[in-house]
This record gives sequence, structure tokens and C-alpha cells, in this order.
Amino acid sequence: MRNMASSGASARGIAAIVGVGPKLGRSIARRFAHEGYTVAILARDLGRLSRFADEIAREEKAQVFAIRIDCSDSKSVKEAFEGVLSLGFVEVLVYNAYKPAMSWNPINFTDVRIDSFEKSLAVSSVGAFHCAQQVLPGMVERGKGTILFTGCSASLNGIAGFSELCCGKFALRALSQCLAREFQPLGVHVAHVVIDGVVGPPRSICTLAGRGHQRRKGRSWLGNNTAVEVLGIVQDH
Repeated sequence: MRNMASSGASARGIAAIVGVGPKLGRSIARRFAHEGYTVAILARDLGRLSRFADEIAREEKAQVFAIRIDCSDSKSVKEAFEGVLSLGFVEVLVYNAYKPAMSWNPINFTDVRIDSFEKSLAVSSVGAFHCAQQVLPGMVERGKGTILFTGCSASLNGIAGFSELCCGKFALRALSQCLAREFQPLGVHVAHVVIDGVVGPPRSICTLAGRGHQRRKGRSWLGNNTAVEVLGIVQDH
């Protein structure tokens, strides 16, 4: 279920990053590792995840753990977080998982397959529900903690030809707002972070200081500063 790139846990607690790929997820994990957190990175591909964990642990001299998770499967989520919680208390949960589109071209609504639609909802919102349920009891008990859900423009506006993505992202935004209102009085900060652009690889040349983006061929490219901004939300609360 997991690969331990190093052992022991930081006094800062665990930063659990769910949905770690080669771009944003890896950059966020690297940033939290750099700031001294013990980092648990979770995704379906344990082989690739283990390589990321080894890389970050080596470069940041950090404690990084790779744990397999299938966010569409509640049993997998429970088992994965048993591994996460065995490391210590979860100070931060970043939920960055979503079902990748087969194509970024619009799909006629009548051509959307029901199993694909349900899978998108399961990963984008139901998986977030299950992950939050795993860490919230500990956060409430300690009276502190941060949960961040990553969204995009599809979280805010319905887009023709992208009903599958938008419905899952809309539901995730609603979940984040409900949790924020319920748990803020108990000391837990919950936020929905809209990342509106195409994310470049770690240390990509498209990263600019300040806002961390530039326009390429009419699209907004985001770099490592996105990860810095995510960390900033945690540090502000």
C-alpha cells in the first residue's frame, strides 16, 4: 500500500497531498517538504508516486511517504488514510484529485457515457468527502488544521461540452463551503482554491515571479508559484 522514503514524522505534522501527478501535486508536495512538514503523497500509480517521494525526500532532505489511493473507492480511501494517520497527526490535507478527461475538446452531452460521468463525480467530490471524513476528527480534537480543495474555472461556471468535469467540480466547491461554515468555529480552516490555467512542470520556464503565470498561445500557464500560494493559505491560518 505504501512506500516509505524515510521514517519518522516532523513536529509540524503531516501534509497529506491527494492527487499527486508530475505537475501541480508534485510541486505542492515539494513545497510542504521544503517547509519542514512530513509529507504523504497519494495517487493511484504507486510506482510513479514512489519515484516522486524519493526525489523530493532526497532534494529537500525531507520525510516523504508514497501511499496508493483510488479516490473513487471508499475502501481504498480508508485503507490509505490508515497509513497516513499511522505517521502522526494530519495538519494539512490538500485534495487535488480529479478524473482526467479523455480529451480536452468539448463532448456533446448526449455522447457522455454514464459510467464516465459517475466516475468523474466519484473522484472530484465523493472522494473529497471520504478524505475529509478521515482527517476531520483529529483536526477537531486538536482544534486546528487546514483542508484545501483545488478547483478550476469549471468549479464556477458551467461550460458547454464539459458537463462531466463541471458537475464534479461544482459539487466539490459546495462541499468546501459546507465544511468551511461547519468547522471554522472549531478551529479548522477549509478553503476552495481556484487554479485557472494550464499547469507547467516543476521549475518550468513559464513560471514568473509574483503571479506566477504568463500567456502562451492564448492560454494561462501556471508554475511553481501556485504551490507557494497554496502554502501561503495554510500559513495565514
